[in-house]
Amino acid sequence: MARTAFYFHPEYLEHQVGANHPECPERLVAIMDTLDREGLLDQLGVRQPGPAPVESLTRIHSPAHIEHLARLSGLGRLVAIGPDTGLSPSTFGAACLAAGAGAEAIDAVMAGEVDNAFCAVRPPGHHAERDQAMGFCYLNNAAIGARHAQERHGLSRVAILDWDVHHGNGTQHSFEEDPSVFFFSIHQFSPFFYPGTGAAHEQGRGPGLGYTLNAPVPPGATDADFLRVFRQVLRPAIDRFRPEFILLSAGFDAHRDDPLGELELSAEGFAELTAEVRHMAEDHCQGRLVSLLEGGYDFAATAAAVAAHLRVLMY
Repeated sequence: MARTAFYFHPEYLEHQVGANHPECPERLVAIMDTLDREGLLDQLGVRQPGPAPVESLTRIHSPAHIEHLARLSGLGRLVAIGPDTGLSPSTFGAACLAAGAGAEAIDAVMAGEVDNAFCAVRPPGHHAERDQAMGFCYLNNAAIGARHAQERHGLSRVAILDWDVHHGNGTQHSFEEDPSVFFFSIHQFSPFFYPGTGAAHEQGRGPGLGYTLNAPVPPGATDADFLRVFRQVLRPAIDRFRPEFILLSAGFDAHRDDPLGELELSAEGFAELTAEVRHMAEDHCQGRLVSLLEGGYDFAATAAAVAAHLRVLMY
């Protein structure tokens, strides 16, 4: 059995963004209840992370952005900062703990304490840009983790893979001129589907040209379609890049039951994708793999997909 760490903090449930918002605490409650009922939590052991320090956050975000989030959270009420994104008094603390989970998971893997890790965090992160919270995201957990792996552990090449139904625009923008971080995203795409980025021609800029790989798919894409891209497009790119660590932005809103997407993946499909990613990590970076929760808004579907994902990481 692989040693898999599981990161969760109860303060993630305190982050509130308004009634009937899809990014709600019940997402994590459903995941935890399902993992408990299926006996997976007892096998994993839950680790509570601390908050990421400011110096980790400002490797990706501007100090002004961090100060802005902290100030708005300190107002003591819900504040709308965009059409789909708001801050409550607990938002900034939860976001710092979400970023902290990724960093601590990386540390545990690098120390050899565990083989891999899953971070059941909220708020998600992959839409957050240097100076902008958007798309339910405030701090970019995967991007912060990648820089942490490089700065703390001296790694030269980190790969971030993103299978959320929405393009990880914030992660792409963080590294589009940086050849030391390879970013791959497979996502539903049209000019009218949020966030409107992630076309195939977006491949990075300057010294980072060729280190961004977008695989947009149309509505109705299936498990087989995703597996084909992973095996025929992503795998050769990973073989060329030879990452020393893989981070996975694991959104489960490409599931066929999710209300925010129009793709047709199943829990079994996510398990197969997980196996592909795990094989990449085993072949190139001693199995070093940390997965961070992004989207997933049908409670039962997301929980089932997370359980399937974890079973592949664990065994």
